[in-house]
Formats: sequence, structure tokens, C-alpha cells
Amino acid sequence: MTMAPHSSTVYEGGFSDPVGASQAVFRALMNAIARPGSIHAVPHVTTPPAPLMASASALIATLADADTPVWLDPALTKTAAVRDWIVFHTGAPVTDQRSEASFALVAAPQNLSALNGFALGSQEFPDRSTSVILQVSTLTGGTRLTLEGPGIKGQSSLAPDPMPQHFAAQWMANRAVFPRGIDLILAAPGSVAAMPRSTRLIRSEA
Repeated sequence: MTMAPHSSTVYEGGFSDPVGASQAVFRALMNAIARPGSIHAVPHVTTPPAPLMASASALIATLADADTPVWLDPALTKTAAVRDWIVFHTGAPVTDQRSEASFALVAAPQNLSALNGFALGSQEFPDRSTSVILQVSTLTGGTRLTLEGPGIKGQSSLAPDPMPQHFAAQWMANRAVFPRGIDLILAAPGSVAAMPRSTRLIRSEA
């Protein structure tokens, strides 16, 4: 049987210290989820093919496995390299059905028009929903989001960019189906923040 050729980048760029690296990335993510709106450093432990960002690839390499289908947005499927890198380093299957995905990776959030197309879980099993990882260029230089909810003392704020179209309306619709709904992970260069489904977005009056 002839094996299909692979670019060297498929095999390279994964964790050199799988246990230590995954623990460090997981700790950063758990801190971000526990305190929505807070920003946490993600160590540079992966070197993925473009346009997959190092922080996003470290998160998916930590979270995904053979039992968690991953959906990629069109920006990440222009070449086979990203798909092949994820499959090789995580064992996770890549699906083209949003509703089947345990995790979604989005490199162009500004083109993501519908969050409710992902798995939202059920009343009995709300955890069977998609965790959506958005690659953003900044967590502080975009439009300010004011957040409230569990894990937040008073209010917190983030200013990620780019973000999905009509994000405020989309997030409020996501909150309306709680305890169902997606969880949002924001991966910026070298850092991560999170908006669990329990997080409320406060509309600005400006």
C-alpha cells in the first residue's frame, strides 16, 4: 500500500514535552474559564502550519483526542496541512458538520455568522456541546465587551478582535438556551481568555 506524501510540518511542531506542555496549557485554560474575561499566558509549545496560531494549536493539542471531532473554518481548510497536523498530533477526526463537533477552530472569526449552528447540547446532557476556539489578533485592542456572571467579581472586560458578526446578539441568543449552549475560548498570540456559556454580555449604552 502506498502512503500519501505528507509535508514535514505535519509531523513537526507538536509538544516536545507532552506531559509538561499539556499541563501548562490546560492550567492556563482552566484559569481563564474559572475567571471569564481574565487573560492568561499560553506557553509557546507548538509550531503549527499557517494559518493555525501557536496558542490555538496548543489548546487543541491539549483538549482533543480520538473521541472529540474537530470542525475547521474555511480559512483553516484551504490547504490540507492544518487538518493533517491536527489529526497527526491529536488523533481527533476532523468533521465538516458543525453540529457534530466537540471542538471548533476558527481562524477568521469575522466570517463566522452563526454560533447556533454548533452543537448546543441537550437539557439532559448540556456538556455535549461545542467548545469554539476563536483565533484573535488581540484581546485588548478591539471593541470592549463588558462581562458578568459566575467567576466574575462585579464585572470584567475584554476587547478581542476580530469577532463574529453581530456578536452581541449571537451571544445573547446563546445565553438564552442555558444550560445548553457553546463555550467560547479566545486564543490570541501567547494568551487565552474564555467566555463560558454562563457568562453574560452587558450591552454598552454608547
